[in-house]
Amino acid sequence: MTPLDKAMRSKNAFLAFSGLVTGVAIWAIWGGDMFPATEDPTGAPETWTREELRRWLAAVGAHAQDLALGWVSGNKTRQTG
Repeated sequence: MTPLDKAMRSKNAFLAFSGLVTGVAIWAIWGGDMFPATEDPTGAPETWTREELRRWLAAVGAHAQDLALGWVSGNKTRQTG
């Protein structure tokens, strides 16, 4: 009996293969977007909820902070976009 024959008869190989198939099936069913990212709020800011305002301020504040830190540290290149 060759080592390949022994491996094919092994319970561990069967369990590993069945675990792999199960994992792929779960991924195919749920897809890669199990926890989708929340979208940016749209519309008039006066109608936004508190959570939408916080999310928007966090995103804008982080971007503004990066620009400000770049300016303070001497990186005075103009960023477009």
